[in-house]
This record gives sequence, C-alpha cells and structure tokens, in this order.
Amino acid sequence: MTDLGKLHFFLGISIKYNDAGMFLQQKTYAMEILQRANMSNCNPCTTPADARAKLSDEGSPPMSDPTLYRSLAGALQYLTFTRPGISFAVQQVCLFMHAPLKSHYNALKRILRYLKGTLDHGLQLTPNTSQTLTAYSDADRAGCPSTRRSTSGYCVFHGDNLISWSSKRQQTVSRSSAEAEYRGVTEVTWIRNLLLELHCPLTTATIVYCDNVSAVYLSTNPVQHQHTNHVEIDIHFVRERIAIGHVRVLHVPSSSQYADIFTKGLHSPIFLEFKSSLRVSKDPASTEGE
Repeated sequence: MTDLGKLHFFLGISIKYNDAGMFLQQKTYAMEILQRANMSNCNPCTTPADARAKLSDEGSPPMSDPTLYRSLAGALQYLTFTRPGISFAVQQVCLFMHAPLKSHYNALKRILRYLKGTLDHGLQLTPNTSQTLTAYSDADRAGCPSTRRSTSGYCVFHGDNLISWSSKRQQTVSRSSAEAEYRGVTEVTWIRNLLLELHCPLTTATIVYCDNVSAVYLSTNPVQHQHTNHVEIDIHFVRERIAIGHVRVLHVPSSSQYADIFTKGLHSPIFLEFKSSLRVSKDPASTEGE
C-alpha cells in the first residue's frame, strides 16, 4: 500500500484542513450542476424551499424535458452529502421524478438558485473527544397534500459533529403525530450498533429530542391506550431501548428543534439559524480571503 498523505479530494468531495478541523465541500460539483441546467448566472435566493407552498402531483402542466429533471434531481441527491440544509427540498423534488410537472421544476430551480448564492458552503468537522450521541427527530404529520403521508426527519450529532441526517416521506399514513415522531426515533438506533462494531461503544444513553409532548410521554408511560394501538410496535421498540439504557427521549421546544429543517420549508431567519446549528458554514479560507 502507498501512503498518499492527507486526504484532499474523494469522489467529488473536497476536504480542506483548517484550524478548526476539516471542511467538507462540493463546490466544483455544484457548479457543474448549475452549468448543466444553464443556470450558472442565475439570481441567488436565501432558502432552498418555499415555506408556504407544498408540491403536489396536479395543478400544473407536465414538464417538457423530464429527462433533464431526473438528471438534475439525481445529481442534487449526491450534493446532500455535504449540504444537509437542502435535504428536504431535494427529497421533495425527487418524489415526482416519474412524472415531473412545471411546478416541480420551478421548485428544483429554486434549489439551484440557493446553491448559486452558497457555493462556498460546506460541512465543518472538528476534533472531538466527547462520546455522546445526540439526535433530533421531527415529523411534519400528514404534510403531503395528495397522500396525507408524513415527512420524517432526523439529525444525529456525535459530540458537536453532525454525522447522520435524513429527510424521508413515510411509506404509510400516520394516524397521530406521536406515530410520525416515533418512526423517526427508531432510525437512530443503528448508529449505536455501528459504533460498537467499530470498537467505539457508547457508555451513555443517546438523547433523542422531540418537540411532541405526546411522543415523550408515551415513551415512558407503561399504560397502553386504545387510541395508540396502531403505533404499539414503535412504542415498545423505543421503550425497550430506554429500559436498557440506550435511549432517552426528551422534549425540546420547537424553536430549538433542528430537525425541522428536514421536514418542511422554513422562513429565512429560522433556516439560517438551524443551518448554522448543523455546522454548515462558508469556507473559512474564502472568508479570510475577503
């Protein structure tokens, strides 16, 4: 084997070393996507998704070039590796790849306009001695106007570093907000098992923050109510993790629920605050150059 020194570029991801640690960026890849869409000179916007409108599979004419739409949407999925702030917007446009409409393409172009103004942004990682695992889980219950399915999202921090995140349309319809939250909570357990296989076992419980009081209450309440029979399996799963000391479910106010950025479009001030909390920032090198 040959030692090539420090990692600087891998599969389109640029790794830069700074005083804080490592900065992961996909600037060149983002520029290629903009060029492919003929939007290299577009006007930037401050958020990747409209906070008011929700995408639907009707109410707009079909897009004239669905192949281009699918190509751009697929490319944007890879960009979420270092840009978690666009995960929800990308997940939304990918739901309609089978039959994209003009309204869907307009939403996709909004993502590209956001990227145009944030080409220097990426994910900052710092040296970490903490062995804590903290997760934020949220769901936009029945958020889809067509299917009434929920969009669940979560983000997981190892110490101060964001190591895992997801924005996903649930496969079934949730009949309660607690159920929608629990389907996100169950996704974080595998990270503990992964760290165990890497011989880095966690000695403390994983803290999972939810802004749904019912979800927190049901995670510890041993009494089963008839109104929650449909989510009984998820409740038992979470309670089992709590009983063995692997998980603690705590309440967090919505103003500090960072997972909101993965479940819905946010207004600019909240989006910028949550994006910063995810350790997504401008390249420190470009800031120094300015």
